[in-house]
Amino acid sequence: MSTTSTSAPSETSPSRAGAANGELREGELPPVEAEQLAAVFLTTDRPSRPSALSVSATFGWRSMLKIKHVPEQLFDVTAFPIMMTLMFTYLFGGALAGSTSDYLQFLLPGIMVMSVIMTTMYTGVAVNTDIEKGVFDRFRTLPIWRPAPMVGYLLGDAARYTMASVVILVVGLIMGFRPEGGALGVLAGVVLLVAFSFAFSWIWTMFGLLLRSEKSVMGVSMMVLFPMTFLSNILVEPETMPGWLQAFVDVNPVAHLVAAVRDLMAGTWNGSEITWTLVSGGALIAVFGTLTMRIYNRK
Repeated sequence: MSTTSTSAPSETSPSRAGAANGELREGELPPVEAEQLAAVFLTTDRPSRPSALSVSATFGWRSMLKIKHVPEQLFDVTAFPIMMTLMFTYLFGGALAGSTSDYLQFLLPGIMVMSVIMTTMYTGVAVNTDIEKGVFDRFRTLPIWRPAPMVGYLLGDAARYTMASVVILVVGLIMGFRPEGGALGVLAGVVLLVAFSFAFSWIWTMFGLLLRSEKSVMGVSMMVLFPMTFLSNILVEPETMPGWLQAFVDVNPVAHLVAAVRDLMAGTWNGSEITWTLVSGGALIAVFGTLTMRIYNRK
């Protein structure tokens, strides 16, 4: 008795059947379109890497856009400087100089420096806030110059420092401040102040990376800023201070900045004070800028 063996018909997968019939699976491109796309990608040059300057300017513009969407961030460079100028002028003017008008000529350059220097701490707060939100994790994956995000923060804040200086100057002119150095002396003083503040802000970028919360950044910043601003020549001449305090004022970079800005607005180009300010600003960038980038690369 013979038996006939029958084999089951071979099953063809739907994908193979579709390919044999000229049908495409979902998400698959026709051969002609695939060849066209390959030709485009293979013949088009890869975009060049953006320069350090353009990337830093882009991040600086990002900082300015934050002000556009949250305009109350400008309170520290508008309301705060006005309050400081009015309060110290009318509080100490009569007691220290005999009249508020005479004291204003001495005080206003110092108050301008104080207001701008104290505003620099918000750079560290902004850095810390972006770290907490995870924004810096995205920045680190971009093929850009590594310090660009930090430099962008400082460029955006430089515009805020300029705004604070202009606000104080306008208020002072209304109150009776008359700079003997004229427009050139005032402009030179503001430029020197903004340049030093840019360098000084690197301290707070480092703390913004190191500390865990924005409150910690603000607390540490105030512990540093209050002695440096109030223990200086902003409100009074150092000659009336005890010897040990005069020694601190002599090495305080803020005091040298105040002296340079005050002389420039008075029409005197004090080379030693200007040089001291520029050298100390360069040292701040060299030290704290380097520390900031090391922490940023390892964090």
